[in-house]
Parts: sequence; structure tokens; C-alpha cells
Amino acid sequence: MSVPLRAITVFHAVARSGSVTRAAEDLGVTPSAVSQQIQALEVSLGTALIGKAGRNVVLTEAGERYFEMIGTEIDRIMEATQRIQGFRSVTTLTVRATPSLSTKWLLPRLAGFIEAHPDIELRLDGTNEPTAFQKESVDIEIRHGTGGWPGLFAEGLVEESFRPVCAASLAAPGSLAAEDLPRHLLIHSVKSQVQWAHWFKLAGVVPASRWRRLLFDRTHMAIDAAAAGLGIALESDLMLWGDLRAGRLACPLRTPPRITLVTQWVTCPPDHLRHRKVRAFLDWIRRERDAWARERDAWAPERAETNL
Repeated sequence: MSVPLRAITVFHAVARSGSVTRAAEDLGVTPSAVSQQIQALEVSLGTALIGKAGRNVVLTEAGERYFEMIGTEIDRIMEATQRIQGFRSVTTLTVRATPSLSTKWLLPRLAGFIEAHPDIELRLDGTNEPTAFQKESVDIEIRHGTGGWPGLFAEGLVEESFRPVCAASLAAPGSLAAEDLPRHLLIHSVKSQVQWAHWFKLAGVVPASRWRRLLFDRTHMAIDAAAAGLGIALESDLMLWGDLRAGRLACPLRTPPRITLVTQWVTCPPDHLRHRKVRAFLDWIRRERDAWARERDAWAPERAETNL
């Protein structure tokens, strides 16, 4: 019995996304049509390929082996088809990044990528969850972490500088000493790699008592709270840049220690790098990164560094 090519491509979409509903959206068909194609393929192959796990689907052992064998070939067929279609084709590029990086740094710069690549339809997924590339239809991710993920290409986005910031209505720029900070409400990004306790240690400050805290699980929320005058935040200049340049936030300290660290990493499976759309995005973000770093270094008011 011949195996229908349509059913194979539908299975590929389901295996990549881990969801019948998501695959149906990507293919422009109904979930019922997707399920029918999967059933037809399983009948043709004589084995089950997919099982249920709550709302998601999981591949059986046979399904895992089959996906590994066909994945690269299906990708090549799709890319070849798009190249033959030329300017009439629209290629979707799915980029995953944290909500904070997406909001504070990526979105203000995306117009340049969109204008330079009218044939690429960009999808930006804002989430903190790391990508399971074998199961999800994500081309490239900008991941928050320390790097070094086995089996993935990982390139540090840029070295970031962390500093205390607040609205001028709370404290004027350069008006406070480090030992003054524990008397203020301190805003915490609970998932940040740089926390107040470490910063106080570098500043040589031993708080007399536990300081008052306001905690957020999203960096952009902590930054917006600081801009609203609620307290003093400790954040990265990569995330702070728009607010610093607009004057909504400034460093209230006269001589702050400066912590530098790479926390954002451009990641994907190495085989994704052969796709033109991924290479285009990688080239673009490198240029944006370098331009931002030059602007930051020319603007930065303080030069002293304390490296983690």
C-alpha cells in the first residue's frame, strides 16, 4: 500500500508542534482533517505513531523513529518549494523569546527586519518556557539562562550591565549612596540572575535589617513598576534601554558597582542554521546587537566594572 505524501506532511506538522490544533492552524485545515490524515498514515504503516497526553500529543517509539527519519527531508522539500515559488512565496519564521526581551528590546527593532525581508512572515512567541525543538514548530529561540545547552547552537546575545534604577520623582540621578538603598522599597525580578543580595555584597553594604521588597516574576513588570515610582529596581541595561534613553528611569547612585553578565542566548538546533530564514534573522540580530552595544558604550555614564 502506498503511503500518501499529504499524510506524511501532516504527521510532520503534528510531531513538530506537539499539538493537533497547532498543526491544523499551521496547515490551514481543521483538527478533524489532521486526525484523519494521521489515522490514514498509521493504517498505511501498520503501527501507531501518536498517543494522547492530556491536551497534547506524544509520539510513540515508532513515531519518534519515523519523525527522525523524515524530518530533515520534509524540511528540504518545503524549502525547495518556497525557493521555486520565488517572490510569491511567504516563509514563516517562528522566533521564541521571553516576554520581557520581546517587549523591551526586540519589538522596537523589528521594523528593520520586516522591511528587509518582505518574503518572511514573522511569528514572535513570548514565553519563558524553553523550547522542545523536536516537538515544537520554533525556528530559533532567544533563551534566558547561562548557555551551554547540549545539542543546541548557542550564541550569547550581548554582555549586559546591571544597575539600580528608579524614577526621578523617587530619587534624583546620583543623589544616593549605596548604603541609602535599604531604606527604600526594592523591586525584585525573581527570575533574574542578578539579585539585590549579591549587589549589596559588591557594593560593600551590609543592611542593618531586612529591606522592604516588591517582587515580580517578569522583568518588564519590574521595570514598569520602577518607572511608575514604586521603588528601585536592579535590572539589565538591555531591558532598560528604552526607559533610560527616554528619561523615565535613571541610576540614583553616585558611584554604583557595575555587574556585567550575558543572560540572553540565541539558540536553535545546528541543522536549523542551514535554513535561509534562520540565517537571515541571525545576521540581522547580530547587526542590531552590535549597533546597540556601540550606542550603549558611547552613552554609558559610568565606566567602572565589577564582573561576575
